[in-house]
Amino acid sequence: MIRRLLLSTTALLVAGSALAADLPYREAPPAYAPPVPIFTWTGLYIGGQIGYAWGSDNYNVFGVYGSYGSHSFGPSGVVGGAHAGYNLQLSQIVLGLEGDIEGSGYNKTYSAGVFTYGTKAPIDGSIRGRVGFAMDRVLFYGTAGVAFASFTNTYSTYVGYDSIDNGRAGWTVGGGLEYAVTNNWSVRAEYRYSDFGTFTNNTFGSAPLTSVQHHETNNAVRAGFSYKFDAFGAAPAVARY
Repeated sequence: MIRRLLLSTTALLVAGSALAADLPYREAPPAYAPPVPIFTWTGLYIGGQIGYAWGSDNYNVFGVYGSYGSHSFGPSGVVGGAHAGYNLQLSQIVLGLEGDIEGSGYNKTYSAGVFTYGTKAPIDGSIRGRVGFAMDRVLFYGTAGVAFASFTNTYSTYVGYDSIDNGRAGWTVGGGLEYAVTNNWSVRAEYRYSDFGTFTNNTFGSAPLTSVQHHETNNAVRAGFSYKFDAFGAAPAVARY
């Protein structure tokens, strides 16, 4: 009896193993991997910058007897502030519009003859277009547009003193390099040249019947950072297979 039971059990095990070997093998489905975001420069951004500006104040002094000669001196100082803009990436081309506003320590006092001249620009800014070439997270760009600044020019002689404010608009051009550290944060380095044109001050207090004509230009290098908001919600994505 026991022998027959053992033989029956063994036969069932052998038959089950053979049947299992004939069944098709099904591999477990792969684990789901979320799409990998593609980086894009497209989007609205804000940020800050700090740098150093150096320039040239070229001036001519005119009096009742004509021109008293041309001179120049070089104001300089730290500049820093905030910027905001928008980029649109089309393939590897990036088109943008940016504005910035800065406080400035740009100034210089210079003595020539009986005159002591002073120039400072406590506020400056610009509105510019940007055109760039993107290599993934690296962006090389050029920029150009309108620059503005508030100049305060002072004149001192043994006769008296003048302090005259001049709001100026001119043009600016330059270029830079920007690198996206993450999909939202980027850092940049930039150089720009600005020309604020020519203007004339009448020095009634320090030198009656005399005027001074200025031509203000400057160079500036800046380092900054930006935070880019995601364009229309989520960034574009590509599936991983």
